[in-house]
Amino acid sequence: MREIFSNLYDMTAFSNIIAEPQFLIMYFIAFILLYLGIKKQYEPLLLVPIAFGVLLANFPGGEMGVIQADENGMVPVNGVLKNIWEMPLHDIAHELGIMNFLYYMLIKTGFLPPIIFMGVGALTDFGPMLRNLRLSIFGAAAQLGIFTVLLVAILMGFTPQEAGSLGIIGGADGPTAIFTTIKLAPHLLGSIAIAAYSYMALVPVIIPLVVKLLCSKKELSINMKEQEKAAPTKTEIRNMRVLKIIFPIAVTTIVALFVPSSVPLIGMLMFGNLVKEIGANTFRLFDAASNSIMNAATIFLGLSVGATMTSEAFLNLQTIGIIVGGFLAFALSIAGGIFLVKLFNLFSKQKINPLIGATGLSAVPMASRVANEIGLKYDPKNHLLQYCMASNISGVIGSAVAAGVLISFLG
Repeated sequence: MREIFSNLYDMTAFSNIIAEPQFLIMYFIAFILLYLGIKKQYEPLLLVPIAFGVLLANFPGGEMGVIQADENGMVPVNGVLKNIWEMPLHDIAHELGIMNFLYYMLIKTGFLPPIIFMGVGALTDFGPMLRNLRLSIFGAAAQLGIFTVLLVAILMGFTPQEAGSLGIIGGADGPTAIFTTIKLAPHLLGSIAIAAYSYMALVPVIIPLVVKLLCSKKELSINMKEQEKAAPTKTEIRNMRVLKIIFPIAVTTIVALFVPSSVPLIGMLMFGNLVKEIGANTFRLFDAASNSIMNAATIFLGLSVGATMTSEAFLNLQTIGIIVGGFLAFALSIAGGIFLVKLFNLFSKQKINPLIGATGLSAVPMASRVANEIGLKYDPKNHLLQYCMASNISGVIGSAVAAGVLISFLG
């Protein structure tokens, strides 16, 4: 009887958890992320799949955790090192489990990030940016965090490729961070992806924190509509629909000529937007890109990224350094946009609310919504959403171009 109970006990995960209590830390992290996604509603479409992936990956014996290949593509399979890129997909599924199959087929190959960008493009309206082109410059300023952390990370001992992958977290764009890391430092993909998506979900916390530190009440009370009335723009767009159709074609062409390595992201982003703006003739393409394809890609990406967060991969000094560096990149990107607004206001009669600079991140449209809510607290009539979206949308383009620059120089 004792042997039966011993076998039953060994069958469960309790013996492994008692032997390796670090699993409890990972469960705690997963529950915190689930709480933020479900209760606090911080990007639940991303955070819930990621958090559940973390939970699944850390059940001993479940074989749902992603096994990261080293720099040479080698992974341990039943005690023997094998090259993951020489293994057929069915062998990966059989030997390493279904989550590794999804991860190496969809994430590690770089397939899902451009697909998600296509969906983002289909859901994006470039109208607010085209109506307020002068505000789009703050999206470029918000890339400050990427290149600052790149330099700091190199000084801290990271290789230039690892530093580039770390810095791109400051773009606040999960697919861009994944795509860049695949090209530059694939062995860091799990940690980089977790940091990028976690900070994206925490935009409602990080933006108010940085804004509170850098902006005065007077600055946050600047009413953009009143500023426009005092100095109305003389530029009038007569045919916005035509401009919206030309815009994605023109941007793709220009970026492809100057930064070809950005084309997988920018090209798919603009294609998704183009099929949206054409209208009824491409509605089925738009519907697929923005709904079924986008939703399926988000599920697989979230679960796969979460499954990389095993106790062995996460609980180490390098990952902690990535988490800290990612936060610094994120905060500096917000600060970069704010500082450029402050500089602009020194020389311009028409003042700009610094919250518009704070939304130069790629986290669309959450960053704009958060900034709008902050503005309404200081002035209930100060609706900033359409102005913030101009900077916010340009940040999407800016982060993708910055990724292309990093890949070109460091890849």
